[in-house]
Amino acid sequence: MMSEKQELEAFYGLPTEVKFCKICVMSNQRPTSTIEFKHTKDSKKTTMNFDEHGVCDACRTAEIKDNINWGMREEELVKLLDKHRKNDGSYDCLVPGSGGKDSAYQAHVLKYKYGMNPLTCTWPPILYTDYGLKNWKNWLDSGFDNVSFYRNGKVMKLLTKLSIENLLHPFQTFILGQKNLAPKIAARYGINLIFYGENEAEYGNPLADNTSSLRDKSYYSFEHLDEIYLAGVSVKDLMEKYEIRLSDLMSYFPPTVAELEKANVEVHYLGYYLKWTPQEVYYYAVENTGFKARPHRTQGTYSKYSGIDDKIDDLHFFTTFIKFGIGRATYDASQEIRNKHVTREEGVALVNRFDGEFPDRYFDEIMGYLDMKPEYFHELCDKFRSPHLWGRDENGEWKLRHNVAGKGLDD
Repeated sequence: MMSEKQELEAFYGLPTEVKFCKICVMSNQRPTSTIEFKHTKDSKKTTMNFDEHGVCDACRTAEIKDNINWGMREEELVKLLDKHRKNDGSYDCLVPGSGGKDSAYQAHVLKYKYGMNPLTCTWPPILYTDYGLKNWKNWLDSGFDNVSFYRNGKVMKLLTKLSIENLLHPFQTFILGQKNLAPKIAARYGINLIFYGENEAEYGNPLADNTSSLRDKSYYSFEHLDEIYLAGVSVKDLMEKYEIRLSDLMSYFPPTVAELEKANVEVHYLGYYLKWTPQEVYYYAVENTGFKARPHRTQGTYSKYSGIDDKIDDLHFFTTFIKFGIGRATYDASQEIRNKHVTREEGVALVNRFDGEFPDRYFDEIMGYLDMKPEYFHELCDKFRSPHLWGRDENGEWKLRHNVAGKGLDD
């Protein structure tokens, strides 16, 4: 049994007092940084901010969104597109994605409503689902050129395993490669405009405020290799201990500042210019690009159409539940509350029912792919549980100390 002092210890620089937003169901334990090169349980992380009324940043952003003049925002978009529009048949914008509803919507709207000529690019899932792969093909067959970058499979497997062992973050290196691919492809093809989907400020992420673009190119760049960690391991150790060549790691790194300045690449969020409602985006993708929801409910939540292309995606959200007490249902319900599709009371019930559900559908296959014993994975989960979030009940079972339903171990 842990001592009282140990039980109050908070890993990852998380707030020791757990609070829940008064409007949605998100807690103040949510990390807001989306990309990290180094992270251990003792590292400091920026977390969701709450105002004096107990409302999170994302909900405040949603209130602002309701009062935006979207007609004026669209005029801004048209001016931006006209600035970059090319009439020589070459690509004039880049849309990264794997054929999910968001990237399908972005590319289709830009090409068929606004007359742009987008190139799409894909950093493929680690383990494609059958329906995810079909959605990707349907997306391209609806009218798009694509560059798909399949990184070194041996290295991706190793980094994924190390990310779980060192960070309990199955997607850490995957996300780095995914984010850093687009600027490189844009620079290579002479494309000056990259579009992502939703503005990350809608999730309380300070990396993207209410401006129209990310001007800080250092977000996409690195200069000092000895400061770079992948999967919780220094690049030096990866090269020496695991005998990985630097060339096999380059796909995970951003381009240099010099490369970006030479290419003059701008990064924008389409969700800044067009009002972004996930359900409507889903319906649009279904109608125009052949997107289909997965044939079953996603484990850990109640939805069927978000993040369905990678078999590891569900396991990733389970690990966020372990580390931060926040599972996939919390993310989904919070978003739908902000969009006024469910009430907070309904959101609380959904979180109470589905958050933290173990994703066993693909679990054995994932463990086989990683050559990891299931028992070892569960041991790692226990290692990464922060004492201020988790305790054991009278039956010795792990339970959150506090949850949004007020039914936690210490509530």
